[in-house]
Amino acid sequence: MNAPFVPQPHKRNGASSLAVRPELRTHCLPHELPEVLDWFAGLKVLSLDCFDTLLWRDCHAPTDLFALLPDCNPYQRMHGERRARQIARSARGVHDISIDEIYRSIMPRARDADRARAIAAEIEAEAQSCYGFAPTIALMHEARRRGMQVILVSDTYLSPRQLHDLVARAAGADVAALIDRVFCSSTHGKPKAAGLYGDVLARMKAKPGEILHIGDNQAADVGGVEPFGVHTLHLRQFTERTAQQLRLESAVAALMHGHDRDGLQAPQPHRPALAHGMPRLDNAAHQFGFATLGPVLLGYDQWLRHEAKGLQAQYGGAVHWLFLMRDGHLPMRMHEAVGTDGSIHPVEISRLTATFATFAQDTAIMRHLDENRGIDPVLLARQLRLPDATIARLCDGRSWDEGWRALADWCRVPTNRRPIILAAQALGERLVNHVRQRVRPAPGDTLMLVDLGYNGSVQSLIDPLLARSLGVHVAGRYLILREMQISGLDKRGYLSSEHYDYALLNAMTANVALIEQLATAAQGSVIDYAEDGTPVRGANDIAKRQSDVREAVQTGCLAFAGAAHGSIVRVVSGDAVAGIGVELWRKANAATLMRLMFLPLREELAVVRAFEHDVNLGTGETLALFDPEIARQGLLQQGLFYQKGVRRMFLPAELAEEGFATRLTHLATMRFHMPLAAADLAGDVGQISVILSDTRDATPVSLPIRPTHDGFCALCIPVGAGRFVAAVPFGTLAPYVEVLSITAMPADEYLDNRHDSHLRACPIVPQFDRITALTEHLWHCPDPAGFALLQPPPAQGDTALMIVVVFRTIGGPA
Repeated sequence: MNAPFVPQPHKRNGASSLAVRPELRTHCLPHELPEVLDWFAGLKVLSLDCFDTLLWRDCHAPTDLFALLPDCNPYQRMHGERRARQIARSARGVHDISIDEIYRSIMPRARDADRARAIAAEIEAEAQSCYGFAPTIALMHEARRRGMQVILVSDTYLSPRQLHDLVARAAGADVAALIDRVFCSSTHGKPKAAGLYGDVLARMKAKPGEILHIGDNQAADVGGVEPFGVHTLHLRQFTERTAQQLRLESAVAALMHGHDRDGLQAPQPHRPALAHGMPRLDNAAHQFGFATLGPVLLGYDQWLRHEAKGLQAQYGGAVHWLFLMRDGHLPMRMHEAVGTDGSIHPVEISRLTATFATFAQDTAIMRHLDENRGIDPVLLARQLRLPDATIARLCDGRSWDEGWRALADWCRVPTNRRPIILAAQALGERLVNHVRQRVRPAPGDTLMLVDLGYNGSVQSLIDPLLARSLGVHVAGRYLILREMQISGLDKRGYLSSEHYDYALLNAMTANVALIEQLATAAQGSVIDYAEDGTPVRGANDIAKRQSDVREAVQTGCLAFAGAAHGSIVRVVSGDAVAGIGVELWRKANAATLMRLMFLPLREELAVVRAFEHDVNLGTGETLALFDPEIARQGLLQQGLFYQKGVRRMFLPAELAEEGFATRLTHLATMRFHMPLAAADLAGDVGQISVILSDTRDATPVSLPIRPTHDGFCALCIPVGAGRFVAAVPFGTLAPYVEVLSITAMPADEYLDNRHDSHLRACPIVPQFDRITALTEHLWHCPDPAGFALLQPPPAQGDTALMIVVVFRTIGGPA
């Protein structure tokens, strides 16, 4: 296995390429903090902002913490602070206030003791949610090593004593001991932007040119301090890409979790690692893995460790971690990167081998056929491992339904099932040998199956076989679990119905193929085993380039493990650590996954643009993850509901360039399982009278015009089996019409959103009467009586056709 990738600063001639003359630098990046003292000469004082410079929070925004307050809700807390500031400006002419003034505004009739309790609760919430940022602390140590003073200058409603105590509680007493003095805007009645630093200088013995001040707020920490002659650096916490990712994750978290009182809002414990590591990565695939998969897989691994301890306590014996290949490959690598915990083993059990092993039970064969009616009968026959000649005899020349009935009739004959049963029993023995070869469990041990999920199908199939043959308890632990049936087995999910409603889980699992392709191993799926259990794999049809990109993404993912633990300094109790390591990360990881699945960044899509997903059901079939060009055509022809019949695996990616309103609409409808139809999203733009004529009659028919996307509309004209010619009076709509396409296709395919309808769409060339084609797509329609004549293609049997005109009007009514 490759060594984990570790982000490194760019170097030039043995020194940091960013160590330039101070007059050329107005900002610093998080990973540069320990070295910035070398950028300036003659420094005697290091001055630091506090929040988001020294102390960071577990949430996206400071106000997200207010959901933890027991005595007021977030709105009351924010409104109370605004009101207290207004009163202070009007009554005393001061710009800043204390936390006591805020709570007097929130709780004007409360007793002093009750207000004091509420204030203590807020400070407690801060202490539990804050931590020290390791690069800033490293800078403080370096400053003290050089004999410099370290001061905090903060815009805050806390007092200097409260702020110093908060640093000690969150980052540790040793960090607080590095601080010589604390200056707070609440004490001086003005923030940095209003001249606080003048008061600071009046109380310091150092000259302005001997002080370096660093903070995350450009206006306050540079604009408010630099005029006093103090050296300043703006701490740019995040790259633009990372800042956008975190904003989107916070927005998605609101859709997922709402704004209830059930804990910290928009938790983002991965912020410090992203701040510290992302600027040092210049490879898009590494960034993808580091910023998105890294936090999710690290949170999942922390939960797995917690679950393993619980299983050991409940059942005794050893707990063996069985990472199901191929999708368990990256979770196993993450576990190894963090540090192995007990007995871990990769095992290769595919749905194909697990399914066939169940056919050792006679009744399982017909049950499998009944449950999968509607699946290609050739695929079902191959899952039964029938000879090619038998498959051809049963299925060739028949429709899927006819082929299924022929296969089912054949399987109802006991003598035909007998060879399948014997072969399945033999494969089941080989599968058990494979597990025994990898694990060698003792009776009473627990096999913890680790996989991405999401239904735990393999466990449902082989749980009884492994438990009976090896005398063990089998437990499945999945990244996402959304069981389609109530299996009654020991299954749990990091993200499951214990934590989220079924609509959200359905939305999350709809696009899980992206995660599967990024987490998998670069090898073929197991199709059988040798007698000793050695896996026999099928061909790996995924292109080498996809495998190379996937390896780069996984490398970035693994680098996050070290960065996460090296970016913070935190003081919390053991119980709190367990809570931080599971619940906080769970909510953050869920938002990260949903954001990736529904609001992917352009940089992420560029990494996986050419990816394909292998179906892995006994066929060599692969499906594209997404196809923006076909999607654009589907959107314009049918609107957002074009996705109904699509087989591609990552449909939200196809909306990436279609505007945020479209993307957010798709996310909301999926997350809440909204029962909407196309008309609900598009509205009604009216009707048009189309004349349908054959060799005998001409009949006017009023047809609806249905909005689709981006201002375009679809006019759907039923022309039977090619019998009717349609005359469309576009001049009644507008003087100019932009016509994107005119095609004929089987009516049922268009109405059912068949995923490959575009392959059978026949373009139609119009003929004009009092309409002028200025270009291929732009028509001038000055006369309301003018029309375009649309001739369908020659009839093919009795298949009913539909002519679909996709257009938009330009200008008002003709």
